[in-house]
Amino acid sequence: MPVGKLGPEDVVTAQRDDDLETVTGLFAEENVGAVVITEDEEPVGIVTDRDAALAIPENDDVGSVSVEDVMTADPATLREDDEAIEISRAIEEYNVRRFPVVDEDGALTGIVTLDDLVATIGEQLENVADTVEVQSPDYSP
Repeated sequence: MPVGKLGPEDVVTAQRDDDLETVTGLFAEENVGAVVITEDEEPVGIVTDRDAALAIPENDDVGSVSVEDVMTADPATLREDDEAIEISRAIEEYNVRRFPVVDEDGALTGIVTLDDLVATIGEQLENVADTVEVQSPDYSP
């Protein structure tokens, strides 16, 4: 299954010149743990709830901190036509759990996470279990 079919297509985004208060408000309003920072429809950064939490002890007025100061610039992305297994490979390579999804022109089209990978594997294992049970009537889990 292609990556572009796994995660949500409606990605919560912000701009580099937004402040952290705006982004943390989006976390709460949209019930997400990451906001993709875009410029000309392309992802140029990502801010996670962890990034926001780590900014607290280092800043007196954390709400006014610039998104650009806490975001991960140039985030690792996956193409919408990559196969789902690429999420696992990207997690290993980049040591992150969230990936903006882009089209062939680099425009943001979605986001996928470790959770999407786990859910997909779970669905696939359920399909395998169903097949095993049909082909092996004496099998009992």
